[in-house]
Amino acid sequence: MKASLIISIVPHNEGEKITSILKKNGATGSSILMGRGTAENSFLLLLGIGDTSKDIVLTLVPSAKKTHLIEVLATQTKAFRHHYGIVFATDADWIFPENTNQSCTEELIMAEKKHKLITVILNKGFADDAMAAARKVGAGGGTIIHARGTAKEEDVSFMGIKLVPEKETLMILVEKEKTEQVIQAIRDLPCLKEPGSGIIYSQDVDSFTGLGHQAEK
Repeated sequence: MKASLIISIVPHNEGEKITSILKKNGATGSSILMGRGTAENSFLLLLGIGDTSKDIVLTLVPSAKKTHLIEVLATQTKAFRHHYGIVFATDADWIFPENTNQSCTEELIMAEKKHKLITVILNKGFADDAMAAARKVGAGGGTIIHARGTAKEEDVSFMGIKLVPEKETLMILVEKEKTEQVIQAIRDLPCLKEPGSGIIYSQDVDSFTGLGHQAEK
C-alpha cells in the first residue's frame, strides 16, 4: 500500500492539537518530537519557524488520504495564531502492520514537487554551523532535533558514523533548485571533514502548506 508521512511543525505543546485533528479525520496516530527552530526574522514571517521550541508531528497515512488531511489541517488551524506553523508530506511505504481490508480507491494525482527536505545528522553542537552555511546559499531556516545514538561506544555502524555521542538532526526545507547548493555548502564545513562526522540526505516533499492565518487559499 502506498503511504505518505505527513510532517507538521508547530509551536511547542501544540502537537496534541494537530494529532487530535488528524485522528478525528481518519489518521490512526502520530508521534511528536521536540525540536527548535533556527529561522531568521524574515523567514519567520513566511513560515512561522523562529528560534523557539517546536513540536514535530509525524503521521503515517495512506497516500489516498494525504491531500484531504492536509487540507483539513489548513482549514482548522486558520483560527490559530498568525504563522502557526507548516505542514508537508513525503512518500513512504507501509512496512508493518498493513491493513489488508482497507480500500484506497481515490485516484492519486502526482503534483509537481517544488520543495526538498534536507536532513543532516551530525554531532551535537554543529547544527547551528550547518544552518549558517545553508543560509549563505539561500536557505531560509530549519528545525533542530536533539538525539543520541544507540550503538556501543566502540561501534561504528551506520555509514561510518559513531552512534553513541549525542547527535543533532537538522531539517531544512528548501526550494528544489537550491538543494545541491545547500548540500555542498554544508559538506564543505570544517567540522564535517573528518570521516564519520555526519551524514546528509534529501527527499522530495509535496503538499507544502502554511498553518494559521497565512493558510488562506
